Amino acid sequence: MPFFSAKVPDSFEGTERLDKYIASLPNAFNRSKLKSGVHEILINSQKAKLSSKVRSGDQIDIQWEDNIPDNIEPEDIPLKIIFENDDVTVVNKEQGMVTHPAAGNWSGTLVNALLRHWGREALSQIKEGDASEILARRRPGIVHRLDKDTSGIIITAKNRDSEEWLQTQFQTRSLTKEYILIVRGCPPKKDGVVDSYLTRDSADRKRFKAVALDSGPCAGKRAVTLYHVVSVYSNYSLVRVRLLTGRTHQIRVHMKFLGCPILGDAVYSKKDNYFPNENLMLHSRLLRIRLPGQKHYSVFKAAVPERFKRVIKALKKEWPRAYASDGIKAAEKNLSRGEEGGGE
Repeated sequence: MPFFSAKVPDSFEGTERLDKYIASLPNAFNRSKLKSGVHEILINSQKAKLSSKVRSGDQIDIQWEDNIPDNIEPEDIPLKIIFENDDVTVVNKEQGMVTHPAAGNWSGTLVNALLRHWGREALSQIKEGDASEILARRRPGIVHRLDKDTSGIIITAKNRDSEEWLQTQFQTRSLTKEYILIVRGCPPKKDGVVDSYLTRDSADRKRFKAVALDSGPCAGKRAVTLYHVVSVYSNYSLVRVRLLTGRTHQIRVHMKFLGCPILGDAVYSKKDNYFPNENLMLHSRLLRIRLPGQKHYSVFKAAVPERFKRVIKALKKEWPRAYASDGIKAAEKNLSRGEEGGGE
């Protein structure tokens, strides 16, 4: 996905709409193209709109996409359905599947599969007008997302009322999402909290980095992750995580911040010598949420993926287990502070 960065000169006087300022730059794309293709806009690492004002010293970062198709087509792609009723479909997303169409991934996504599963027609795409409406047309029923290489539970809405109901819970963090992951190394404590700011990495604007809260003013957003070490095998650990915030790449960045990057993470870690062919070992394991119209919470679980079983089997064969928690009940107790945590 193309990425554009620019800094407003210190000599710039007054303020100007972001889209007008970008269009005035040498070799810049026009406002029409910016509207139709914009994916994310950041001003000083904070999300912004095309109508936002820029002033001297502002750092502007924009992701956009070209060659938007005329339609998003239904596709016959098998899905692992955990639960379904008239309002929602809960899916155990496969690793490697993109959640919704975007640059470079206009087909083969969860949205393409859901359109076919729900028996719907192709979605015509608009390329002019309000940016939020343009994006919404590509994401029917999607209220949260998982990275392409993160597998596990994702809940989708089958109608507008259900979409608003679920969105409210994600916005207020009145739900629980739990992940399992295998990391390289071992966290400093068996149970801990990572509380930091998350901001764009100035060395690579496609990545994020954690900044300690006591390091002074930061343009990033606060991110809080609770973790519990389940077991340790030499230089590898199986960890359970719950989030109190839902930032992009939060778990991956916080594990790297602890000095324990996730095994198979091509962005925030190096290729592992013992498991050189494994992809990201991150799985959305549990979702506790109130379904539309329900007073009580429903709990959904996604089975442990085969790739996790394969790696754990290899670790057990190579090294004796150096540490194991007191079991599932203890893990639940240790993570109880995250009962109302939101998802990534």
